[in-house]
Amino acid sequence: MKKVEIFTDGACQGNPGPGGWGAILRYNGIEKELSGGQSETTNNRMELTAVIEALKILKEPCEITLQSDSQYVCNAISKGWAKKWQQNAWKRNKKEMALNSDLWEKLLSLIDKHLVNVIWVKGHAGHPENERCDKLAVNAAKFAKQ
Repeated sequence: MKKVEIFTDGACQGNPGPGGWGAILRYNGIEKELSGGQSETTNNRMELTAVIEALKILKEPCEITLQSDSQYVCNAISKGWAKKWQQNAWKRNKKEMALNSDLWEKLLSLIDKHLVNVIWVKGHAGHPENERCDKLAVNAAKFAKQ
């Protein structure tokens, strides 16, 4: 299995507001940067979209190390929360619906194809790839605003 590193970040100017996402994929010393944005979204949707878009370009099952500064994304994947929400018809508990179920559905179907190790990194703390992803996301949000 190929070993791929994925770094992601999302940004939003207002929450909701114009948003962007950025991702870096690294395999065998080669990097690919991705980014995009939406005119009206939330930060969590952009965090999820970054991971989805990065996973979508992989053509075969891989061993992935995913690094994100989003505790929402990292915890929901690594602690199994998202799978539990899915099994419970997208309910977080008896009263609350899980947010962003459309994106979680896509993300879970993509993750199932791979072996994924999730690592949370502190945002805006000098992590080089996280800083690059943040710049990609912020720039994409600026274009989405126009």
